[in-house]
Amino acid sequence: MDKRVFEILDKEVDRQTSTIELIASENFASQDVMKLAGSVFTNKYAEGYPGKRYYNGCEHMDSIEQLAIDQLKELYGCEFANVQPHCGANANTAIYLAFLKPGDKILGMDLASGGHLSHGAPVNISGKVYEAHHYGVDEKGWLSYPEVMAKAQEIRPKMIIAGASAYPRAIDFKMFRHIADKVGAYLLVDMAHYSGLIAGNAYPSPVPYADFVTSTTHKTLRGPRGGIILWNNPDYTKKINSAIFPGTQGGPLMNIIAAKAQAFIEANTDDFKDYSAKVVANAQAMARVFKESGYKLLTDGTDSHILLLDLSDTKWSGKEAADLLEENGITVNKNGVPNDPRSFVETSGIRIGTAAETTRGHDEAWFEGLAGKIVTLSLIHI
Repeated sequence: MDKRVFEILDKEVDRQTSTIELIASENFASQDVMKLAGSVFTNKYAEGYPGKRYYNGCEHMDSIEQLAIDQLKELYGCEFANVQPHCGANANTAIYLAFLKPGDKILGMDLASGGHLSHGAPVNISGKVYEAHHYGVDEKGWLSYPEVMAKAQEIRPKMIIAGASAYPRAIDFKMFRHIADKVGAYLLVDMAHYSGLIAGNAYPSPVPYADFVTSTTHKTLRGPRGGIILWNNPDYTKKINSAIFPGTQGGPLMNIIAAKAQAFIEANTDDFKDYSAKVVANAQAMARVFKESGYKLLTDGTDSHILLLDLSDTKWSGKEAADLLEENGITVNKNGVPNDPRSFVETSGIRIGTAAETTRGHDEAWFEGLAGKIVTLSLIHI
Protein backbone atom coordinates (compact mmCIF):
# COMPACT_ATOMS: atom_id res chain seq x y z
CA MET A 1 0.00 0.00 0.00
CA ASP A 2 1.25 3.48 -0.81
CA LYS A 3 2.64 5.16 2.30
CA ARG A 4 0.46 8.25 1.88
CA VAL A 5 -2.69 6.17 1.57
CA PHE A 6 -1.73 4.06 4.58
CA GLU A 7 -1.05 7.11 6.72
CA ILE A 8 -4.49 8.55 5.97
CA LEU A 9 -6.15 5.17 6.63
CA ASP A 10 -4.25 4.79 9.89
CA LYS A 11 -5.29 8.25 11.03
CA GLU A 12 -8.95 7.49 10.30
CA VAL A 13 -8.74 4.21 12.21
CA ASP A 14 -7.31 6.16 15.14
CA ARG A 15 -10.04 8.81 14.88
CA GLN A 16 -12.82 6.24 14.86
CA THR A 17 -11.38 4.23 17.75
CA SER A 18 -10.53 7.22 19.94
CA THR A 19 -13.73 9.27 19.62
CA ILE A 20 -17.35 8.86 20.68
CA GLU A 21 -19.57 8.54 17.60
CA LEU A 22 -23.00 10.15 17.94
CA ILE A 23 -23.75 11.04 14.32
CA ALA A 24 -27.17 9.48 13.74
CA SER A 25 -26.42 8.32 10.19
CA GLU A 26 -23.23 6.46 11.13
CA ASN A 27 -22.52 3.03 12.58
CA PHE A 28 -19.79 0.39 12.76
CA ALA A 29 -20.11 -2.48 10.28
CA SER A 30 -18.95 -5.94 11.29
CA GLN A 31 -15.58 -7.30 10.25
CA ASP A 32 -17.33 -9.76 7.90
CA VAL A 33 -19.23 -6.95 6.18
CA MET A 34 -16.05 -4.93 5.73
CA LYS A 35 -14.10 -7.94 4.43
CA LEU A 36 -16.73 -8.59 1.77
CA ALA A 37 -16.79 -4.91 0.79
CA GLY A 38 -13.05 -5.24 0.09
CA SER A 39 -13.22 -8.70 -1.49
CA VAL A 40 -12.59 -10.14 -4.98
CA PHE A 41 -16.24 -9.43 -5.82
CA THR A 42 -15.03 -5.91 -6.65
CA ASN A 43 -13.22 -7.30 -9.71
CA LYS A 44 -16.32 -8.53 -11.56
CA TYR A 45 -18.63 -6.62 -13.86
CA ALA A 46 -22.21 -7.93 -13.74
CA GLU A 47 -24.56 -5.62 -15.63
CA GLY A 48 -28.11 -6.93 -15.50
CA TYR A 49 -29.81 -9.15 -12.92
CA PRO A 50 -29.41 -12.76 -11.74
CA GLY A 51 -29.85 -15.06 -14.73
CA LYS A 52 -29.90 -12.12 -17.16
CA ARG A 53 -26.40 -10.69 -17.32
CA TYR A 54 -24.61 -8.92 -20.14
CA TYR A 55 -21.27 -10.49 -19.22
CA ASN A 56 -20.12 -14.10 -18.97
CA GLY A 57 -18.57 -15.51 -15.82
CA CYS A 58 -21.36 -14.25 -13.55
CA GLU A 59 -22.55 -17.50 -11.94
CA HIS A 60 -21.22 -16.52 -8.52
CA MET A 61 -22.46 -12.96 -8.98
CA ASP A 62 -25.92 -14.42 -9.57
CA SER A 63 -25.64 -16.52 -6.43
CA ILE A 64 -24.55 -13.72 -4.11
CA GLU A 65 -27.09 -11.22 -5.46
CA GLN A 66 -29.94 -13.73 -5.20
CA LEU A 67 -28.87 -14.53 -1.64
CA ALA A 68 -28.97 -10.82 -0.79
CA ILE A 69 -32.43 -10.47 -2.36
CA ASP A 70 -33.81 -13.51 -0.55
CA GLN A 71 -32.40 -12.45 2.81
CA LEU A 72 -33.74 -8.93 2.38
CA LYS A 73 -37.25 -10.14 1.54
CA GLU A 74 -37.23 -12.41 4.57
CA LEU A 75 -35.96 -9.63 6.82
CA TYR A 76 -38.76 -7.20 5.96
CA GLY A 77 -41.53 -9.57 4.89
CA CYS A 78 -41.87 -8.15 1.37
CA GLU A 79 -42.48 -9.89 -1.95
CA PHE A 80 -39.87 -8.18 -4.12
CA ALA A 81 -36.54 -6.41 -3.62
CA ASN A 82 -33.74 -4.74 -5.55
CA VAL A 83 -30.31 -4.64 -3.89
CA GLN A 84 -28.40 -2.78 -6.61
CA PRO A 85 -28.90 0.93 -5.71
CA HIS A 86 -25.60 2.55 -4.83
CA CYS A 87 -27.26 4.66 -2.13
CA GLY A 88 -30.64 5.69 -0.77
CA ALA A 89 -30.85 8.79 -2.96
CA ASN A 90 -30.27 6.61 -6.05
CA ALA A 91 -33.11 4.36 -4.91
CA ASN A 92 -35.43 7.36 -4.57
CA THR A 93 -34.40 8.75 -7.95
CA ALA A 94 -35.14 5.39 -9.59
CA ILE A 95 -38.66 5.32 -8.10
CA TYR A 96 -39.32 8.82 -9.43
CA LEU A 97 -38.04 7.84 -12.87
CA ALA A 98 -40.19 4.71 -12.94
CA PHE A 99 -43.50 6.22 -11.85
CA LEU A 100 -43.38 9.98 -12.52
CA LYS A 101 -43.04 12.27 -15.48
CA PRO A 102 -41.10 15.55 -15.41
CA GLY A 103 -43.29 18.21 -13.85
CA ASP A 104 -45.44 15.79 -11.84
CA LYS A 105 -46.24 16.92 -8.31
CA ILE A 106 -44.59 15.29 -5.30
CA LEU A 107 -45.21 15.97 -1.62
CA GLY A 108 -42.47 15.30 0.93
CA MET A 109 -41.18 16.56 4.26
CA ASP A 110 -39.48 19.93 4.10
CA LEU A 111 -35.70 19.79 4.47
CA ALA A 112 -35.80 22.36 7.27
CA SER A 113 -38.29 20.18 9.19
CA GLY A 114 -36.17 17.03 9.00
CA GLY A 115 -36.73 15.80 5.45
CA HIS A 116 -34.05 14.70 3.00
CA LEU A 117 -32.54 16.40 -0.04
CA SER A 118 -33.94 13.69 -2.31
CA HIS A 119 -37.52 14.37 -1.14
CA GLY A 120 -37.89 17.40 -3.37
CA ALA A 121 -35.33 19.92 -2.11
CA PRO A 122 -34.80 22.69 -4.70
CA VAL A 123 -31.07 21.97 -4.98
CA ASN A 124 -31.65 18.25 -5.66
CA ILE A 125 -32.68 16.61 -8.93
CA SER A 126 -35.98 15.67 -7.26
CA GLY A 127 -36.77 19.37 -6.84
CA LYS A 128 -35.53 20.34 -10.28
CA VAL A 129 -37.31 17.73 -12.42
CA TYR A 130 -40.58 17.48 -10.47
CA GLU A 131 -42.94 20.05 -9.00
CA ALA A 132 -42.07 19.60 -5.35
CA HIS A 133 -44.31 20.60 -2.45
CA HIS A 134 -43.64 20.09 1.23
CA TYR A 135 -45.22 19.48 4.61
CA GLY A 136 -43.48 20.30 7.86
CA VAL A 137 -43.68 19.97 11.63
CA ASP A 138 -45.17 22.17 14.32
CA GLU A 139 -43.11 24.44 16.60
CA LYS A 140 -42.46 21.51 18.97
CA GLY A 141 -41.22 19.33 16.12
CA TRP A 142 -44.24 17.01 15.69
CA LEU A 143 -45.66 15.89 12.37
CA SER A 144 -49.22 17.14 11.86
CA TYR A 145 -51.14 14.54 9.87
CA PRO A 146 -54.14 16.86 9.35
CA GLU A 147 -51.71 19.33 7.75
CA VAL A 148 -50.32 16.60 5.49
CA MET A 149 -53.88 15.62 4.52
CA ALA A 150 -54.84 19.25 3.81
CA LYS A 151 -51.75 19.82 1.66
CA ALA A 152 -52.32 16.60 -0.23
CA GLN A 153 -55.94 17.49 -0.95
CA GLU A 154 -54.92 20.96 -2.09
CA ILE A 155 -52.00 19.87 -4.28
CA ARG A 156 -53.19 16.44 -5.49
CA PRO A 157 -49.64 15.06 -5.85
CA LYS A 158 -48.79 12.06 -7.97
CA MET A 159 -46.55 10.76 -5.17
CA ILE A 160 -46.32 11.32 -1.41
CA ILE A 161 -42.99 10.70 0.31
CA ALA A 162 -42.85 9.71 3.98
CA GLY A 163 -39.69 9.31 6.00
CA ALA A 164 -37.09 11.70 7.37
CA SER A 165 -33.46 12.30 8.21
CA ALA A 166 -34.09 14.17 11.44
CA TYR A 167 -37.43 13.15 12.96
CA PRO A 168 -37.15 11.32 16.29
CA ARG A 169 -40.67 9.94 16.61
CA ALA A 170 -42.50 6.96 15.14
CA ILE A 171 -44.12 7.83 11.82
CA ASP A 172 -47.71 6.69 11.27
CA PHE A 173 -47.30 4.94 7.93
CA LYS A 174 -50.88 3.66 8.02
CA MET A 175 -52.08 7.27 8.16
CA PHE A 176 -49.83 8.19 5.23
CA ARG A 177 -51.41 5.31 3.28
CA HIS A 178 -54.85 6.70 4.11
CA ILE A 179 -53.81 10.18 2.91
CA ALA A 180 -52.30 8.81 -0.29
CA ASP A 181 -55.45 6.82 -1.04
CA LYS A 182 -57.62 9.91 -0.49
CA VAL A 183 -55.86 11.76 -3.29
CA GLY A 184 -54.95 8.81 -5.52
CA ALA A 185 -51.20 9.16 -4.97
CA TYR A 186 -48.40 6.63 -4.84
CA LEU A 187 -46.82 6.30 -1.38
CA LEU A 188 -43.03 6.11 -1.20
CA VAL A 189 -41.50 5.54 2.23
CA ASP A 190 -37.82 6.31 2.69
CA MET A 191 -36.95 4.36 5.84
CA ALA A 192 -33.20 4.96 5.61
CA HIS A 193 -32.75 6.14 9.18
CA TYR A 194 -35.07 3.60 10.76
CA SER A 195 -34.43 0.47 8.67
CA GLY A 196 -32.31 -1.31 11.28
CA LEU A 197 -34.82 -0.55 14.02
CA ILE A 198 -37.60 -1.83 11.76
CA ALA A 199 -35.66 -5.03 11.05
CA GLY A 200 -35.26 -5.45 14.82
CA ASN A 201 -38.96 -4.82 15.54
CA ALA A 202 -38.13 -1.64 17.48
CA TYR A 203 -39.92 0.77 15.10
CA PRO A 204 -43.10 0.46 12.98
CA SER A 205 -42.71 -1.09 9.53
CA PRO A 206 -43.91 0.75 6.41
CA VAL A 207 -43.84 -2.38 4.25
CA PRO A 208 -47.56 -3.27 4.65
CA TYR A 209 -48.62 0.27 3.68
CA ALA A 210 -46.23 1.73 1.10
CA ASP A 211 -46.22 1.18 -2.65
CA PHE A 212 -42.42 1.36 -2.50
CA VAL A 213 -39.93 1.41 0.37
CA THR A 214 -36.39 2.67 -0.07
CA SER A 215 -33.49 2.65 2.34
CA THR A 216 -29.79 2.88 2.83
CA THR A 217 -28.04 -0.19 4.18
CA HIS A 218 -25.75 1.47 6.71
CA LYS A 219 -27.09 3.72 9.51
CA THR A 220 -29.10 1.59 11.94
CA LEU A 221 -28.97 -1.46 9.62
CA ARG A 222 -25.20 -1.62 10.21
CA GLY A 223 -24.24 -2.76 6.70
CA PRO A 224 -22.09 -1.25 3.94
CA ARG A 225 -22.84 2.08 2.30
CA GLY A 226 -25.56 1.32 -0.22
CA GLY A 227 -29.28 1.34 -1.04
CA ILE A 228 -32.28 -0.99 -1.48
CA ILE A 229 -35.86 -0.94 -2.78
CA LEU A 230 -38.75 -3.08 -1.48
CA TRP A 231 -42.25 -3.56 -2.91
CA ASN A 232 -45.15 -6.02 -2.93
CA ASN A 233 -47.02 -5.38 -6.19
CA PRO A 234 -45.73 -7.60 -9.04
CA ASP A 235 -46.86 -5.00 -11.57
CA TYR A 236 -44.11 -2.68 -10.32
CA THR A 237 -41.24 -5.11 -10.79
CA LYS A 238 -40.22 -4.41 -14.38
CA LYS A 239 -40.48 -0.64 -13.96
CA ILE A 240 -38.39 -0.56 -10.78
CA ASN A 241 -35.67 -2.92 -11.99
CA SER A 242 -35.42 -1.08 -15.32
CA ALA A 243 -35.20 2.26 -13.53
CA ILE A 244 -32.12 1.03 -11.65
CA PHE A 245 -30.49 -0.74 -14.60
CA PRO A 246 -30.20 0.61 -17.22
CA GLY A 247 -32.20 3.67 -16.14
CA THR A 248 -29.93 5.29 -13.56
CA GLN A 249 -26.97 2.94 -13.01
CA GLY A 250 -24.58 0.74 -14.93
CA GLY A 251 -22.86 -2.27 -13.41
CA PRO A 252 -23.76 -3.07 -9.81
CA LEU A 253 -21.11 -2.99 -7.08
CA MET A 254 -20.92 -6.74 -6.45
CA ASN A 255 -18.55 -6.36 -3.51
CA ILE A 256 -21.10 -4.11 -1.80
CA ILE A 257 -23.98 -6.46 -2.69
CA ALA A 258 -22.03 -9.30 -1.07
CA ALA A 259 -21.53 -7.15 2.03
CA LYS A 260 -25.25 -6.32 1.99
CA ALA A 261 -26.10 -10.03 1.98
CA GLN A 262 -23.98 -10.52 5.08
CA ALA A 263 -25.54 -7.51 6.80
CA PHE A 264 -29.08 -8.76 6.09
CA ILE A 265 -28.17 -12.16 7.55
CA GLU A 266 -26.75 -10.49 10.66
CA ALA A 267 -29.89 -8.33 11.03
CA ASN A 268 -32.17 -11.37 10.92
CA THR A 269 -31.04 -12.62 14.36
CA ASP A 270 -32.21 -12.36 17.95
CA ASP A 271 -28.99 -10.52 18.80
CA PHE A 272 -29.86 -7.80 16.32
CA LYS A 273 -33.38 -7.49 17.77
CA ASP A 274 -31.80 -7.00 21.20
CA TYR A 275 -29.44 -4.43 19.71
CA SER A 276 -32.29 -2.48 18.11
CA ALA A 277 -34.22 -2.32 21.37
CA LYS A 278 -31.11 -1.08 23.17
CA VAL A 279 -30.53 1.64 20.55
CA VAL A 280 -33.94 3.13 21.36
CA ALA A 281 -33.59 2.64 25.12
CA ASN A 282 -30.20 4.37 25.06
CA ALA A 283 -31.60 7.34 23.15
CA GLN A 284 -34.43 7.64 25.64
CA ALA A 285 -31.91 7.49 28.51
CA MET A 286 -30.03 10.44 27.03
CA ALA A 287 -33.30 12.30 26.52
CA ARG A 288 -34.15 12.00 30.22
CA VAL A 289 -30.84 13.58 31.24
CA PHE A 290 -31.14 16.44 28.76
CA LYS A 291 -34.69 17.20 29.84
CA GLU A 292 -33.77 17.10 33.55
CA SER A 293 -30.94 19.52 32.76
CA GLY A 294 -33.30 21.99 31.12
CA TYR A 295 -32.39 21.34 27.52
CA LYS A 296 -35.09 21.69 24.87
CA LEU A 297 -35.68 18.50 22.89
CA LEU A 298 -37.81 18.59 19.77
CA THR A 299 -40.96 16.51 20.42
CA ASP A 300 -39.78 16.31 24.05
CA GLY A 301 -38.15 12.91 23.49
CA THR A 302 -37.66 10.09 20.99
CA ASP A 303 -39.04 6.78 19.71
CA SER A 304 -35.90 6.00 17.72
CA HIS A 305 -32.13 6.44 17.72
CA ILE A 306 -32.42 10.18 17.04
CA LEU A 307 -32.39 13.10 19.48
CA LEU A 308 -32.75 16.70 18.31
CA LEU A 309 -31.50 19.36 20.71
CA ASP A 310 -32.95 22.81 20.07
CA LEU A 311 -30.33 25.38 21.09
CA SER A 312 -32.21 28.44 19.86
CA ASP A 313 -32.73 29.69 23.43
CA THR A 314 -29.01 29.36 24.26
CA LYS A 315 -25.86 31.22 23.20
CA TRP A 316 -24.83 28.28 21.04
CA SER A 317 -25.38 27.76 17.35
CA GLY A 318 -25.54 24.16 16.16
CA LYS A 319 -22.17 24.57 14.46
CA GLU A 320 -20.54 25.96 17.60
CA ALA A 321 -21.94 23.15 19.74
CA ALA A 322 -20.86 20.46 17.27
CA ASP A 323 -17.36 21.96 17.05
CA LEU A 324 -17.07 22.15 20.85
CA LEU A 325 -18.07 18.50 21.20
CA GLU A 326 -15.61 17.43 18.50
CA GLU A 327 -12.82 19.22 20.35
CA ASN A 328 -13.73 17.01 23.31
CA GLY A 329 -13.80 13.74 21.38
CA ILE A 330 -17.54 13.54 20.62
CA THR A 331 -18.85 13.77 17.06
CA VAL A 332 -22.40 14.95 16.31
CA ASN A 333 -23.79 17.07 13.51
CA LYS A 334 -25.36 20.51 13.47
CA ASN A 335 -29.03 20.44 12.51
CA GLY A 336 -31.78 22.91 11.76
CA VAL A 337 -34.85 23.31 13.98
CA PRO A 338 -38.40 24.47 13.09
CA ASN A 339 -38.45 28.18 12.20
CA ASP A 340 -34.68 28.27 12.57
CA PRO A 341 -33.43 31.88 12.63
CA ARG A 342 -29.96 30.77 11.61
CA SER A 343 -28.72 29.61 8.21
CA PHE A 344 -28.09 25.99 7.19
CA VAL A 345 -24.40 26.76 7.69
CA GLU A 346 -24.87 27.65 11.36
CA THR A 347 -28.25 26.11 12.44
CA SER A 348 -29.79 26.27 15.92
CA GLY A 349 -29.68 22.60 16.83
CA ILE A 350 -27.67 19.41 16.91
CA ARG A 351 -28.69 15.88 15.99
CA ILE A 352 -27.54 13.01 18.20
CA GLY A 353 -27.78 9.28 17.41
CA THR A 354 -27.16 6.22 19.57
CA ALA A 355 -26.73 3.46 16.97
CA ALA A 356 -22.92 3.46 16.69
CA GLU A 357 -22.07 3.55 20.38
CA THR A 358 -24.72 0.91 21.08
CA THR A 359 -22.85 -1.30 18.60
CA ARG A 360 -19.84 -0.85 20.87
CA GLY A 361 -21.85 -2.38 23.69
CA HIS A 362 -22.68 0.67 25.79
CA ASP A 363 -25.78 0.60 27.99
CA GLU A 364 -28.28 3.13 29.36
CA ALA A 365 -26.10 4.08 32.33
CA TRP A 366 -23.17 4.86 30.01
CA PHE A 367 -25.37 7.00 27.75
CA GLU A 368 -26.81 8.83 30.76
CA GLY A 369 -23.26 9.61 31.85
CA LEU A 370 -22.39 10.79 28.35
CA ALA A 371 -25.40 13.10 28.25
CA GLY A 372 -24.29 14.50 31.60
CA LYS A 373 -20.82 15.11 30.19
CA ILE A 374 -22.31 17.00 27.22
CA VAL A 375 -24.36 19.15 29.60
CA THR A 376 -21.28 19.88 31.71
CA LEU A 377 -19.20 20.82 28.68
CA SER A 378 -21.80 23.30 27.51
CA LEU A 379 -22.06 24.89 30.96
CA ILE A 380 -18.29 25.18 31.39
CA HIS A 381 -17.91 26.98 28.07
CA ILE A 382 -20.76 29.47 28.50
